[in-house]
Amino acid sequence: MRESGANWVGRLGRLLACASLVLLPVAVQAAEEDPWEGFNRAVFRFNDTLDTYALKPLAQGYQKVTPQFLEDGVHNVFGNLGDVGNLANDLLQAKFHDAGVDTGRLIFNTTFGVLGFFDVATHMGLQRNDEDFGQTLGAWGLGSGPYLVLPLLGPSSVRDAGGRIPDSFLEPYPYIDHVPTRNVTRAVDVIDTRASLLSAEKMISGDKYIFIRNAYLQNREFRVKDGEVEDDF
Repeated sequence: MRESGANWVGRLGRLLACASLVLLPVAVQAAEEDPWEGFNRAVFRFNDTLDTYALKPLAQGYQKVTPQFLEDGVHNVFGNLGDVGNLANDLLQAKFHDAGVDTGRLIFNTTFGVLGFFDVATHMGLQRNDEDFGQTLGAWGLGSGPYLVLPLLGPSSVRDAGGRIPDSFLEPYPYIDHVPTRNVTRAVDVIDTRASLLSAEKMISGDKYIFIRNAYLQNREFRVKDGEVEDDF
């Protein structure tokens, strides 16, 4: 027997009401995390256009012409330089075991690893930590604040954007007086970082802006809390 129009409309209304109860918290959370979405999307489009027509082709070309051992070595060198920032933020967060690990990494990779070209520390069981001042501020109890897309720099938050300032003093670039050398080194660092993300971007689906935003915020929460995050389910 065919269902009457009134009953069908009633069931549809109840279905939509149930769906709204499920989607409303998601919409509210998105509004709280990303109240500047209009601005962020505009900056995201600028960054994405620049990446599509400049940075990504450079990274693909770099990856294509660079032998794998050399690409790995360059990546390891920048990783070794980054361990200075990891060590400083380990200490600021009172993670003394991690600080010992990162100290060992710096010593072994800089010496036996030829300035970090070879990651001998990882083969010795000293796994790299990944800390920055944004995480340190989070460990001290400061909330992330709204999501923020930075021109050229990409996804961030108010807290993490501020954390970039002290982190910059732990990078080598402010201490390289020779401008061409400083610029070339920074450019290679950027291209190497972009090349390392080429395989990961294949996982992006749906709305690229939302996918990257959600991935960034979830990853930052995971890292600030050292993996001790609540299960939403």
